[in-house]
Amino acid sequence: MTDQTPALLKDLLGPAALETIANAGAAASPHFDRPAFLYAAASGLSPLSIMERVRHIADALHVALPRDYLAALDLLRAMAPRLTHGFQAIAVTEYAARYGLEHFDASMAALADLTRFGSAEFAIRPFLVADTSRALAIMADWTANGDEHVRRLASEGARPRLPWASRVPALKADPTLAAPILETLKADASLYVRKSVANHLNDIAKDRPDWLLDRLSGWQQDAPQTAWIIRHALRTLIKQGEPRALALIGVGHGAAVTVRKFAVDPTVLRLGDRIAITVEIASDSPANQPLVVDYRIHYARAGGKSAPKVFKWKTLDLAGGDTAALRISQTIRDFSTRRHHRGRHDIELIVNGQTMATTGFDLLTD
Repeated sequence: MTDQTPALLKDLLGPAALETIANAGAAASPHFDRPAFLYAAASGLSPLSIMERVRHIADALHVALPRDYLAALDLLRAMAPRLTHGFQAIAVTEYAARYGLEHFDASMAALADLTRFGSAEFAIRPFLVADTSRALAIMADWTANGDEHVRRLASEGARPRLPWASRVPALKADPTLAAPILETLKADASLYVRKSVANHLNDIAKDRPDWLLDRLSGWQQDAPQTAWIIRHALRTLIKQGEPRALALIGVGHGAAVTVRKFAVDPTVLRLGDRIAITVEIASDSPANQPLVVDYRIHYARAGGKSAPKVFKWKTLDLAGGDTAALRISQTIRDFSTRRHHRGRHDIELIVNGQTMATTGFDLLTD
């Protein structure tokens, strides 16, 4: 993480959160050194990003907790129900990541307990780095746990491209190592778990698309839970118009349609303005056609270059001879991950993986 993290986000671990964590520790045990924690946690906190604060607070906990690591874990377990926000609990789980590698099994068991209060997906990464096979074996056992938070951790913690998390060299080399975990969870009843499985598979799609397509083609789609995972796991490949990915969700590559109108309004704007994109699509077929409609904005960059980004729009069934009118809007504004530049921004209409029409707008800057 960098200091570009929005201030509001990092303030989730500001002075009020430190007080909550300190109070939780003092309420859980007289052996928690509340003043020492507050002093260490507040020192140097201000310039830190959200994930830097997670690590900083974990180090401050080390000052306040018992020297005996297993006793410290017990105290953390007692503290967790008294916390009031998931990021506070994430900071608590980070203690195990920074100080518990020598107590591998005990630390992993504690993370499974603590993940109910704030996901332990970040704290589990050092254990995967230290002994990938051992950690994955424990996580595979979690897939049978009755708590959806623990089952989700089995998938989420092993994601090859988990945002904000440290990378695991073994997963970078082979992003399919957690496949047995995903197989077990592919029809999980919990949407919370299914979202993680789909995101995990989407991570794999970015490095091993053929492996993913081969694996998912063998999954039975008659289970609604599995069908949901497949559709969301393929989103990157669908945006790319990959024919096998489209086929897996029952969509052909391309469509027998005519685009009667594709427009953006306004066509000249400034940063902070809102655009509306409209399209009218007419069927050229007597048969029903499933359509996946997306749009791609080519963001202007310095030096006359552009950076394309695909946005999801609509999935629909278009009856034979029928017409569909769609509208979507978005505000053109800067994010920490995207800075806008003056110039032409082309927009492509993508239907079932194929570009069908183009329009665009000009962005002015002060």
